[in-house]
Parts: sequence; structure tokens; C-alpha cells
Amino acid sequence: MKKGFLFLIIISFLYSCKKKHPHVIDTPIVSNNSTKLLTLKVDYLTNTFEGAIETEYNIYSPTFTVSNLYTSPGDFGYIQLKYQELNEVIFSGSIIWMGLGQIQYPINLLPSSQFDSVNTNDIVNPVSGFEDVFNPYNQPFDYSPVWLSIQKLVIVREYLQSNPNATIKLFLYMPSVGFGNPADADWFIFLKK
Repeated sequence: MKKGFLFLIIISFLYSCKKKHPHVIDTPIVSNNSTKLLTLKVDYLTNTFEGAIETEYNIYSPTFTVSNLYTSPGDFGYIQLKYQELNEVIFSGSIIWMGLGQIQYPINLLPSSQFDSVNTNDIVNPVSGFEDVFNPYNQPFDYSPVWLSIQKLVIVREYLQSNPNATIKLFLYMPSVGFGNPADADWFIFLKK
């Protein structure tokens, strides 16, 4: 009888431990030990989405600031963009006067055919707008056509959902200057998750 009574006390004790205290709110434990960055490429003349790459860094950063290092092309120049908080290069490319520069990073963009789009006609716009992270001549640009070419991508919407107040960072890469061909230029767009 003592064993049965002791067993009943242990079971009721264990059951009471499972009950939630009315003032305790369960919150999921979020592990922020990495940062993801989505880099997208859009053709300058046609606003056609050409490809993208997602990069994951083993450090978490709640903010996303882009710094640039620019050498004006007297003959040869370059532009390098860094994710400042992580000290990571996110874009690097040469710029050639009366020639054609090349992208050094990122070079392994996945083609646009690898990315799914939503099947709806809604348009999702960034709440905090756009930030042109490199515009040496302060040219006025309409970013809407560029945004419209990528906003239907499932991965872009996932990034927006995970970071709804983010400012969309972008810049126009012009690998040639002087009598350069605008058909060689591309937009690069950066979203942080």
C-alpha cells in the first residue's frame, strides 16, 4: 500500500511540473549565429533578372551597412563593396576607361531559371525604400523597374518577411566608362536576412 501511495504522489508531482505557470509565456529560443545575404543581378537596359547567389556568414549581425572602396578609372579603376559590420567583400569589379571591366566577386551566380516566383499579381514594396550604396555621379534613378523584376521571387519575399523593415541596398555596376556601352551595365541588389 505504501508503494502504491508513493507512486501516486510521484505521478501527481510530475504532472504538476508539466503545468504552465499562468504568468510564464513560452517564447521560442532563437539562435542568431549566422547572417545571410542575397545578391541579385538585373540587366540595366531591360530590367531582366539574370541571377542571384545567397551567402551565409558564420557571424550574426543585426545591422547591414555597405562601405565602398572606389578607384576612378583614369585607365583602370575598380569598385569594391563590403558588408561593413562583418568586414566581408560583397562585390568587387574592375572599371576600364574605353574598355570593359570584369566582376571579380561574386562570380558564381545561379541563373534566373533556378529561382521560383509567386503565382500572384500582388506587388510587395520595401517599407524602408532603397539605398544606392555607390552612385559617384549622384545620378537620379527610378528603382521601381529594377524592384519589379525581382519582387515576385519566392526567395526575395522570404528575405522581406524575415527582415520587413530593411532598406534594399543596390547599385549600378558600369564596367566601362567614357564611350562605354550601357548594355554592359547591371544592377546589383543586396538583401539581408
